Amino acid sequence: MTVDGSSIDSSRPSIARVYDYLPGGKDNYAVDRQIGDVFKRDLPGSVAIAFANRAALTRAVEEIVTTTGVRQFIDLGSGLPTADNVHQVAQRRAPQSRVVYVDTDPQVLVHGRALLEENERTRVVPVDVRDPEAIRTHPDTLELIDFDRPVAVMFSAILHHVNDEEDPAGIVRYWRDRVPSGSYFFVSHFRSGNNPETAEAEKVLQQTFGRGRWRTDEEIASLLDGLEILEPGIVPAPLWRPGTVEGPWSDSGERELTAWERLIAAGLARKA
Repeated sequence: MTVDGSSIDSSRPSIARVYDYLPGGKDNYAVDRQIGDVFKRDLPGSVAIAFANRAALTRAVEEIVTTTGVRQFIDLGSGLPTADNVHQVAQRRAPQSRVVYVDTDPQVLVHGRALLEENERTRVVPVDVRDPEAIRTHPDTLELIDFDRPVAVMFSAILHHVNDEEDPAGIVRYWRDRVPSGSYFFVSHFRSGNNPETAEAEKVLQQTFGRGRWRTDEEIASLLDGLEILEPGIVPAPLWRPGTVEGPWSDSGERELTAWERLIAAGLARKA
């Protein structure tokens, strides 16, 4: 699949570009900023969700690389590059780590092509997360990932964009059944707070993109059925193993969380 700047539609908002805009990224257009500004203006504090999510993902990659022998990652719905992407975090600790990024956003793929030029242990697979078979059997995936060895499958802020009728649990189950024992699954997900903030944010996403589903801790945990959910379980992202990394995504966890920070959950599970 050939992707270049001419294939990017700057007249339609992109989930990846809105996510890029909220923490201060530059890879976005006016239409994306218009949506992002709804959150910034009408839902003050909501930008904390993006920071909390990225920090938890960074800590999860660090945890996997430093405490296990897993050196293969599949990052589903990877989004636009930011500070400390999965391959950067993993390869700092274990240079032999291999990472397959999966996304269909044209701008993400443009960045992915540039990434390939500088890092031979990464690939970008342009397949929809809802088609896991096509992801697993893609030549670039098979070139980099050995499915006879444990894999870390990262569902960072992606399953909440899969509506119930699209069977998000089935997507996780597909990967669970096709990776060996000792594999890890990271999930971060919009967490229902049963409050006005949750309802308004969900309405904005549904009206804009036709998707965006907040789920309870129990519903998020059920996505990981058949896997061992590791301590501390499914918790607000800033409370998921805080204080374990340094740098821009560090978080001591020793403070009162805002209502917004409680609206993104994280958890890590292992296939026994």
